[in-house]
Amino acid sequence: MRQNTNVGFHMAKMAKDSDGPITIKKYANRRLYDTSSSKYITLDHLADLIRRDIEFVVIDAKSGDDITHNVLTQIIMEEESSGKGLLPTNFLKEIISFYGGSMQKMVPAYLEDSMRSFRENQRQIDEALESAVSQGPFGEIARQNLQMMKAARDAFVPSKAAAHDLGGATQSDPGRGEMDALKRQVADLQAKIDRMSPED
Repeated sequence: MRQNTNVGFHMAKMAKDSDGPITIKKYANRRLYDTSSSKYITLDHLADLIRRDIEFVVIDAKSGDDITHNVLTQIIMEEESSGKGLLPTNFLKEIISFYGGSMQKMVPAYLEDSMRSFRENQRQIDEALESAVSQGPFGEIARQNLQMMKAARDAFVPSKAAAHDLGGATQSDPGRGEMDALKRQVADLQAKIDRMSPED
């Protein structure tokens, strides 16, 4: 999916000016209507809102039911079918196996907490890196190096925005060995940063 910068900027402004989430109406012809901007939009635009951390709710225009979950699932399906799959096959099998089982009610909360913790850890790593290398007379050089380190880290642990543009390396990739070495170096760096971070 490709982002539309103009639409995304407009939506971001509308979201900041409002008190609650943006309301999106979905009609029988599958068209999506943004009530805050009075425009028809696409799933691409909804994905862009998510990457910008802008809240929205999708309502069935006829019944008034909240169908946000269904639309989010549709976005994931489109992303996965675009050739830039993020979800491993075994993970999908595990998720499917929980449907109808005794653990089904517990899995959503567990996955939500896990992703929240992952995001928080990633934020702390970013802050620790910023603090550790941006001080002193070589701060500008350090900041440039920080950007390169973040880019390398995101190649293996993509953020919400970076994951959209990440394509996976294949076994036939001639630079696979070099990338694996870089991955180990980034992991070592993260371990050092964790040891430098003050304990709670």
